[in-house]
Amino acid sequence: MIFETLDEFAGAVPPMRGLIGLDLGTKTIGVALSDRLLTSASALETVKRKKFGVDADALAGLIAKHEVGGIILGLPRNMDGSEGPRAQATRAFALNLSRRGDFAHLALGFWDERLSTVAAERALIAADTSRKRRSEVIDAVAASYILQGALDRLRHLRAV
Repeated sequence: MIFETLDEFAGAVPPMRGLIGLDLGTKTIGVALSDRLLTSASALETVKRKKFGVDADALAGLIAKHEVGGIILGLPRNMDGSEGPRAQATRAFALNLSRRGDFAHLALGFWDERLSTVAAERALIAADTSRKRRSEVIDAVAASYILQGALDRLRHLRAV
């Protein structure tokens, strides 16, 4: 089920299940994984995009392997907060996932991903990561920034 706000999303995530964060690109999908306590996110891998069915199968495998309870998709808003074609494509991807049987039990939510790739790039440069290695992991690291932002918000919601 797709949730527009993290307030709604938080109530739908089963206890002691991690989350997967996705940074959808046109060529790759960056994937990050949280711990089961929903406190920290780590870059997991980068999936090379093919057709939707192949992409969804790859994600379903990761979800089953890591016993995930929900998915956070980075929503690429414009700097003025509006949504453009990439945000619409992300929403369509989420809708298509929610219609598949192997994703029906999962909560799907969105998190503003503005500047996540910039932050990931800066962190990798600060860590003295080579250009080649940066190009291999940038999307997964960006996904971890997206997921960590959502986890921080979820933690705040639980404290209130």
